[in-house]
Amino acid sequence: MELNGILTSGLTDTWEAAEGVAALRTLFVNVAYIGHSVTEWILVDTGLGNFAGSILQTSWEWFGKPPAAIVLTHGHFDHVGNLKELMEEWDGVPVYAHPLELPYLTGLQDYPPADPAVGGGLMAAVSPLYPHRGLNLGGAVHPLPEDGSVPGAKGWTWVHTPGHSPGHVSLFRPADKVLVSGDAVITVKQESAFAVMTQHKELHGPPAYFTTDWVEAEKSVRKLALLDPQIVLPGHGLPMAVPELSAQFAHLCKTFKERSVPSQGKFV
Repeated sequence: MELNGILTSGLTDTWEAAEGVAALRTLFVNVAYIGHSVTEWILVDTGLGNFAGSILQTSWEWFGKPPAAIVLTHGHFDHVGNLKELMEEWDGVPVYAHPLELPYLTGLQDYPPADPAVGGGLMAAVSPLYPHRGLNLGGAVHPLPEDGSVPGAKGWTWVHTPGHSPGHVSLFRPADKVLVSGDAVITVKQESAFAVMTQHKELHGPPAYFTTDWVEAEKSVRKLALLDPQIVLPGHGLPMAVPELSAQFAHLCKTFKERSVPSQGKFV
């Protein structure tokens, strides 16, 4: 299955991963655009900070209107970096996240600091510098519907994929088995600055330096594999499609403990 290549180039790169599914990379984190200009669309995650202008410009060029909703796979700093700026620009657009993620988005709780002891490369080594404080969005953030539907994205469902964070979710479109995986599975070794820079494509578990529950992380990978996704758009790395995706999912499930779980670290 072929994926469409880069659509535009500038401060960031953008891709069309599937019909009605596009991505914009904010340095080393992807945000996803789901929908069409003639119907509703949603933004999934808001990327690394200082890219609000790029997100807004791309949104206007592609859709010409604000999204119906912003859906967060989770609340780590590199996935909510432009959230407050976008909320100010798109006044009244609701934000959704899993109920277990709400304490980190309503000022009640901070994430644990990143753990550099997991090793794997420079990105892990400098991870203590990454922000881990929660946000306080107050009543602007809402729990995702209990029935698994995704507000503003007809035909999509959300899947609880904890491990990287307690309320992490991935989004899935059963009709053509497109998966927006957030950080539950990614296609780059995020701990390595070299891998991030070259975007060497290989399926991995979640970024190790922020993952707090490896048992749940492995369960989440297996849950996603059972969906038999045909295309995955991850939070980090390039989109991947079958047959490469199927083979790599099988290999990741078989070798998860050896390949993804670090040999040391405070959450191992």
